[in-house]
Amino acid sequence: MRSTTPRAAARRVAGALAAVGLLAAGSLALGAPARASGPVMGFGGPAETALHPYPATGAPQGTSLAITVDNPLRDEEHGGFTGAYTVTFDLGGIAGVADAGFGTDGRADGGTDCTVTGTTGVCHGEGLAPGPNPLPELRFTAAEGSEEGDSGTVRVTGTADGVTFAPFTTRIGIGGPDLVMRRAELKRELVPGQTQPVPLAFSNDGTRAADGVLLTLVYTRGIEFTERYENCVYSEDDGGLGFTVRTTALCSVEGSFEAGAAYELAEPLTLRATRRAYRDTFVYRVDEGGPGVRAAQRSGARSAPGSKGNVLELTELPAARSADLDPGDNQQENAFSTANTADFVAYGDTADGMVGSTVEADIGFRNEGPAWIGGLDAGEPAATVDFTVPRGASVTGWPDACRGVTADGRSREQQAGAPRYRCTAPAAVREDGGLGLHFDLRIVEAVTGASGTVEVRGAGDPPLPFDPDRRNDTAALVLNADTSGTSGGAGSTGGSGDTGPTTSGSTGGSSATGGSASSGSTGTTGPAGPGPRTGGSLAATGTDALTAAGAAAAALLAGGVLYVSGRRTVR
Repeated sequence: MRSTTPRAAARRVAGALAAVGLLAAGSLALGAPARASGPVMGFGGPAETALHPYPATGAPQGTSLAITVDNPLRDEEHGGFTGAYTVTFDLGGIAGVADAGFGTDGRADGGTDCTVTGTTGVCHGEGLAPGPNPLPELRFTAAEGSEEGDSGTVRVTGTADGVTFAPFTTRIGIGGPDLVMRRAELKRELVPGQTQPVPLAFSNDGTRAADGVLLTLVYTRGIEFTERYENCVYSEDDGGLGFTVRTTALCSVEGSFEAGAAYELAEPLTLRATRRAYRDTFVYRVDEGGPGVRAAQRSGARSAPGSKGNVLELTELPAARSADLDPGDNQQENAFSTANTADFVAYGDTADGMVGSTVEADIGFRNEGPAWIGGLDAGEPAATVDFTVPRGASVTGWPDACRGVTADGRSREQQAGAPRYRCTAPAAVREDGGLGLHFDLRIVEAVTGASGTVEVRGAGDPPLPFDPDRRNDTAALVLNADTSGTSGGAGSTGGSGDTGPTTSGSTGGSSATGGSASSGSTGTTGPAGPGPRTGGSLAATGTDALTAAGAAAAALLAGGVLYVSGRRTVR
């Protein structure tokens, strides 16, 4: 065994797998907490890890084990643990089966220091944030003299003052199935309504047969499959936003899938680009389908069975590839671009007030479709709203999604009373959704018909690439309008003159004076974009470990950050 000091690259692995949940390579087992007076910490990690058998020549291939220390508290301010802790790995159960050691590239993120001495591994760290805290990866190789089918267990325990740790056990085995999903060659440039066959295929490049398989299919809002199957369970994920962002199908296929063989769907799936498609992603994965895997994959899903009578089946192919025990190749991803448009329409408002009073204004944009907009470059905002404040008014309350800038667009330290505000839309906006922004303005000078502009455009200065109609990208906010029929302000510049959303915007919440507008707004379809202040922001949600082929899809599907807006006013 090796005794070294590691760096926790585990944050990368555990973050990818744990954030995906239902796309993880195998089931995650969590230590069950015991009764205790203080906080109870658990451990997370795979229930079983397979190793490539010890080779006849050359060095054995290693496999990493990603273990997390799980703090069940979720309050960042009050739920963190700041003390020192120790995690111990009892490796005696794998003696003669596998050799273990930590990496040789330094300390872990956050200062966690781990070593292996004999049959014991020890990690010393300090501070545990709420949620999973990755430890440095523990690397395993098959021990010399071990044989196919050998296995043993690693027991993980922890200690800290005032904290109880629930022990965790994981099994290490020699040999096993290695399911490799093959990449489907699909058309990437689509038009709404277009369909194409999806002939999924995989091989078992491992050392033993897989007892059933579980196919995981995840597809975003703009695409769909034309048929549902009896042996699939479907769940629609809204991320708490009130509308479906993606659909997941978990399809169980029984049978023995032999080592050295390859398999494909008996009949290809049929994928269709819907009327709302624009930028979409399809992720497909294969795992061994034992009962534990299926239970873990389905855990927490709001799901429904597929249609009666139609069964997803697999047939064997004549050829397979050489062994390659690598869980990273179980999953593939395809990104699609559909020739479609979305019409982002800016809207303004009107308000009246005496000098010294504070008025409220709701401005923003709505998406009149037909496409939903999501999966842009690596989480880039779907749009920016540029608001120029009317003459004679001073902003006292603004949304979290907005920042005050100078009249020529430069950064400004003082946010209240700025002449101009730039507001960031979320990374995805559904069709018939949009972004509403609530401002409080103090009337400091009597100016009849004072007009400010509301413009929706790209995240930088360019026009929106999916919006062919620029005539309605600008609207006006008019204060104390001249009811005689003339206006002393600039009016709407190049826009539709729209002064409000066509459907209900926000209700509830209170206006703020002397600072950012307060939270409490509720919308008709879901929350809107984030900002630097509290109120009106949407916390990050993430669920899928995606390949680098779609950085945008990683933000949309994985765990990264997903912001999706319905028509809601942000205060």
